Amino acid sequence: MSDGRVGDGGVVHGFPHLDAVRSAITALYRRVSPEGVHAYATSLAPADAAFSDVDDLHLGAQRVAAALVGHLRLPQARVVVGFRRMEHAASVELTAGPEYFIELNDRFRTHRRDIGAALAHEITHVLLHRLGLELPGTRDNEILTDTVTAYLGAGWLLLDAFRQDAVSSQKLGYLTPEEFGYVLAKRAEVFGEDPSVWFTSPQAYTAYAEGRAQALRDLRRPPLTAAGWAGRRRYAKDRRDAGAGAGSVRNPAVPYAFERGAQGLRVSFPCPVCHQRVRVPVRGRTRARCGLCRTVLECDT
Repeated sequence: MSDGRVGDGGVVHGFPHLDAVRSAITALYRRVSPEGVHAYATSLAPADAAFSDVDDLHLGAQRVAAALVGHLRLPQARVVVGFRRMEHAASVELTAGPEYFIELNDRFRTHRRDIGAALAHEITHVLLHRLGLELPGTRDNEILTDTVTAYLGAGWLLLDAFRQDAVSSQKLGYLTPEEFGYVLAKRAEVFGEDPSVWFTSPQAYTAYAEGRAQALRDLRRPPLTAAGWAGRRRYAKDRRDAGAGAGSVRNPAVPYAFERGAQGLRVSFPCPVCHQRVRVPVRGRTRARCGLCRTVLECDT
């Protein structure tokens, strides 16, 4: 797990990994199914991750880890948590079980409030390993892990671990704070949940607000009926151009693409929930159902 703790406030912000995050959400739905995703409708409760300075270090870490194992619906097994000097924040031994072995950076001995965040990422690694879900390359696989941790209800801990002041910063995970906010907001759209009430970090709340604004833009892109005036105007022009031509028309500056076939003009666009591409005929107001997450979408094609 990446440890973004720095001394100069140099935390990366914005959405540099947004395409990879969206691909990770699609991969999760494909592997687990909509019913499987909806089994995680309730996030991990703050009390389950609470860690007091008076708690025994090892027993407390194992208690939080056990709560995360249960939340992520992994087979119940003893979690062995150790602490040692290391470059990264944490690591996990991916074995068939029956025990899980996790090592945390020694600094968590005195930064106990973030132990839950570090464990959430590592235990999600175990879940993905058991599901056989991985992406090529370390970077994309770590982005997948952060995304799944957040989407399945434990990743609010990772965003809450982001803290920043005039002289120092701390961030856990590979996603930027705003990207964590984006994934949490995507989850909130599906389950009607507001994770911001659990944040103890003011910077986490700000990052969530920025991520939520980006997630809302996904719901307002044409051909969805909620698209704004400027987007609808651009879409109408692109539709006219596509109708006058032949074959496929794809502009990388917009999320939709047109194609002409034997049955007339069709448009494809990413589902705002799971980002699987949806393809529908160009014929005005219509409803489309995403074939992956089964969300019903109101469209004006």
